[in-house]
Amino acid sequence: MTWIPKLLLNAAALIIASYLIPGVDVDNFYSAVIVAIVLAILNAFVKPLLIIVTIPITILTLGLFLFCINAILILIADKLIDGFAVNGLLWALLLSFVMLVLNSIFGISDKSNRPKNK
Repeated sequence: MTWIPKLLLNAAALIIASYLIPGVDVDNFYSAVIVAIVLAILNAFVKPLLIIVTIPITILTLGLFLFCINAILILIADKLIDGFAVNGLLWALLLSFVMLVLNSIFGISDKSNRPKNK
């Protein structure tokens, strides 16, 4: 899957998550696409740095701290985008988990770009 369908599916997942989670508000689909783009940029550049800095905590929590890192990135996106609002860290954690589940349902993963063996 190329990056444009992934962004659109992430935006759709964000809209669905905003209906499921009362502490998350997305104004419209355009805002959701912008949030998906900003989260993709943050995941590409900021997340690796946060993972390196928090390796000991991540190891002690058996990787569960990565949800906190995702929540922090969601809160950063909340501060950067006007049409997107998250009411706190707990709602951002829940949004991170719901986005993970919805992306799994939609079949969005980094491994989907690998060629399949025939």
